[in-house]
Amino acid sequence: MDKKSKIFFSVVALLIVGSVAVTYWHIIVKRDYIIEAQANCDPYVEKCFIWECDPQSDVEGEACTGDAETDIWYFQVVRRNASRVPLCDPNDEECDALICGDNEPECSVTFCAEDAIEAQYATACNDPIVYAEENQIEEECDPAVDEACVVEEECDSTTSAVCPIGVVESTTPELE
Repeated sequence: MDKKSKIFFSVVALLIVGSVAVTYWHIIVKRDYIIEAQANCDPYVEKCFIWECDPQSDVEGEACTGDAETDIWYFQVVRRNASRVPLCDPNDEECDALICGDNEPECSVTFCAEDAIEAQYATACNDPIVYAEENQIEEECDPAVDEACVVEEECDSTTSAVCPIGVVESTTPELE
C-alpha cells in the first residue's frame, strides 16, 4: 500500500471514530435529544387527542376489551429534552417524566388539532365543553352538610333481625 492510501484510510478511520465518539457523548453522556411521548389528558379541561380501540384487531393493546375506560384514551403529546427527564417509571404517580417545568426550554405540550390527528394515530379531537356536558361528574354527598343526602350503609340480616331505614341489606353470598 502506498503512502497516500495509508493517509487516506487513517483519516477516514479517524473521522469514523470521532463521529462515533461525538454521537456517544451527545446521546449517552449528555442525553441531548428530544423525547416525544403521549401522556394522559383531561378531556373535561383540555382539547385532547382521542384514541379508540379497533374492534376488528386481535393485537393486544389495540383490540377492544369491552371496558370503556380502556377502549378509549384521551392523550396529549409532550416533547421534552431527555436530559431534563427524571429517571423514574412514567406510570408511577410520583414521576413527573412527562410534565414540563416552569419556563423549561425545549419542552412543549401539544393538544389536539385537526391537522395532527393522523400523525398521532388518533381518531378525533374532543371538545372539552361538549365532553363536560355529556359526561357529568357525579359528586359524593355529605349527610352532615346536605340533609337530602342519604348514605346507604350495608347490614347483614343474618346477624341483625331487621335492617334500619336507609340501610341496604348486604347482597354478598354467604360461604358454606
